[in-house]
Amino acid sequence: MTHTSTPKAVRRAAHLGLATAAALLLAAAAPATAGSSAGGDHLYLMVTTGDGRSSDTRGTLLLCDPPQGHGRAAEACAQLDSVGGDIASLPPADVYCPMLYAPVAVQARGQWNGRPVDYRQTFSNGCVMRARTGAVFALES
Repeated sequence: MTHTSTPKAVRRAAHLGLATAAALLLAAAAPATAGSSAGGDHLYLMVTTGDGRSSDTRGTLLLCDPPQGHGRAAEACAQLDSVGGDIASLPPADVYCPMLYAPVAVQARGQWNGRPVDYRQTFSNGCVMRARTGAVFALES
């Protein structure tokens, strides 16, 4: 089967791509503004595995009143509540992780107790990420 593209079809596809990208950007920014009026604790969470060339990124909106957003939302909300929403203050788990380099970058943006949250960290591998962040970035569940 042969596919041909006309300039008009290419422009239409480009406009659709731009519209989709704009919608995604608005959706990513929405948790920082839309949830603020509701006053609830919420974080938009993103996890990227691999190096800078990787495209394996997952994301979700974690809401904590009531807990929802991923498979371990209740546990993640309880852990965040115990440290006032400060992800860096979560106590590390007492586990041994392999010394393998398989980077995992995480990001959390949103609001906790009326304060903005903007957390970014790259861990050497998924085991270290889970040990340091508990259920917060457990998006695969």
